[in-house]
Amino acid sequence: MESNSRQGGIQLLLTAEQEAQHIVNSARNAKLARLKQAKEEAEKEVSEHRAHIEAEFQRKVVATSGDSGSNVKRLEQETDAKIQHLKSETSRISYDVVNMLLKHVNTVKN
Repeated sequence: MESNSRQGGIQLLLTAEQEAQHIVNSARNAKLARLKQAKEEAEKEVSEHRAHIEAEFQRKVVATSGDSGSNVKRLEQETDAKIQHLKSETSRISYDVVNMLLKHVNTVKN
């Protein structure tokens, strides 16, 4: 009787182990399927975003290429104006800066 009950217990454990293995395998397969689906969704989103960014870039290129000559001329004028401003500011304060530097160089501190 005891061996019969032991045999039944072992069989019950084997059945439980097989069922647990089946559950684990099902969960693993579901996880892999979900990962594959998530990867496909992410790739789709990336390609849509890339297409959107590329279209926006192309639109900007077309918009600016028509007047690129005027942009270059405008930038040159702005640059020349800034250079002229810096030169005038430099000449305006150079005497004071030189005097300040000489004062600090010639001052002896203990």
